Amino acid sequence: MNNSDFSSLNLRPELLENLATLDFHSMTQVQARALPLIIDGKDVIAQAKTGSGKTAAFALGLLHNLDVKRFRVQALVLCPTRELADQVAQEIRRLARAVHNIKVLTLCGGAPFGPQLGSLEHGAHIVVGTPGRIEEHLVKGSLKLEDINTFVLDEADRMLDMGFQPALDAIVGYLPARRQNLLFSATIAPPIRAIAQQLMTDPATVELESTHDQTTIAQTFFRVEGDAPARLAALRLLLLTRRPDSTLVFCNTKIETQEIADELKRHGFSALALHGDLEQKVRDQTLVLFANKSASVLVATDVAARGLDIDAVDLVINYQIAREMEVHVHRIGRTGRAGSTGEAITLVSEKERFKLERLGEFLQQTLTLQNLPPAAQLNQPGFKPPMATLQIDAGKKQKLRPGDIVGALTGEGGLSADDIGKITVAEQTAYVAIKRNAASDALHRISNGKLKGKSFRARLL
Repeated sequence: MNNSDFSSLNLRPELLENLATLDFHSMTQVQARALPLIIDGKDVIAQAKTGSGKTAAFALGLLHNLDVKRFRVQALVLCPTRELADQVAQEIRRLARAVHNIKVLTLCGGAPFGPQLGSLEHGAHIVVGTPGRIEEHLVKGSLKLEDINTFVLDEADRMLDMGFQPALDAIVGYLPARRQNLLFSATIAPPIRAIAQQLMTDPATVELESTHDQTTIAQTFFRVEGDAPARLAALRLLLLTRRPDSTLVFCNTKIETQEIADELKRHGFSALALHGDLEQKVRDQTLVLFANKSASVLVATDVAARGLDIDAVDLVINYQIAREMEVHVHRIGRTGRAGSTGEAITLVSEKERFKLERLGEFLQQTLTLQNLPPAAQLNQPGFKPPMATLQIDAGKKQKLRPGDIVGALTGEGGLSADDIGKITVAEQTAYVAIKRNAASDALHRISNGKLKGKSFRARLL
């Protein structure tokens, strides 16, 4: 038996059976090193990059520890953003499929408080949430943590960046003294070690390479001359020459993020901004449009882009070099994921030369600057994304499923299945990606037809 196989672990049989049905056979590096320690009951601090399989590592650990017959909250997972919390909860449910009656609850800010109170009254085994909202429930007495046996901090470095330290300290005060602590972070800087010291008892440390395999991501550094207009022109030029379906542009400030997205729109690009000042509803819709390939460019801050569940970004552009060298690695890691190839571009002015040298030392590479493509291409108009998104005013509450939507769109004389892309069904609404040339037909079919025997309003976003 191979030591990197899940079957080599002393996990509950039903978890192993489910892993086999999910085609999870070989463990990733972080799983192979952390899971035996977690199953052994040790406190673990693990450094692992995004997309390394860390969620399954701690999820399997807390599921292994769970006593399903005790209907109490036994595991708490804290995440920096609502998107990551939703993603983590979804993965836990998937890995728990073979264990009957496990209830996983998400408690995040940006969602109404009332329904969460109702859900808590019905009880749960595992709670996944953001620090602010978890603290709120603890203060109100609606969440009890005295039966916790596993406490997980996911993306701990981002939680500190986002100012969650006070909420974190408050939450720890409600936890029982005897518990297993698991801390996952992309970097293990001194502040993270300080948290580990405060929370953990003799933790085992798992540190993995934080850099991506250089063969999967082609990095290019372009020289930009002069001020902000020159940098923006360089960004437009690169988008026009590359014409990628999906580009993630990283900026260092919230203000700049919004300004650049607005400027790109003015030049005919389908661009959206993602930063901390957006309302949750706008943020959710922005992410759906980008993941659906209905917006070609997402301009984001580092904090906003962390933990996003977006597959296969074609191109990452660093509008400036990141302030911290580790952050550069996480930025470019959004492309070239899961073994696929990707491209990362960084714009560098003469004033930033010293940062480029620092980055080269950090990456242990010689980084050279290249000249931008000919400026004549700036005369071309911006391009449209391949898909459009249809929003339907019905969701899980109306028992709507992706299959119902596909059926309504492809029924007699309808769209081809190839015209339909990603479908996201939320509580009260659903989003469907449609090939741009079939979007009007799709809107007509949903607006004038029926779903689950009822008529629902729809619109193209």
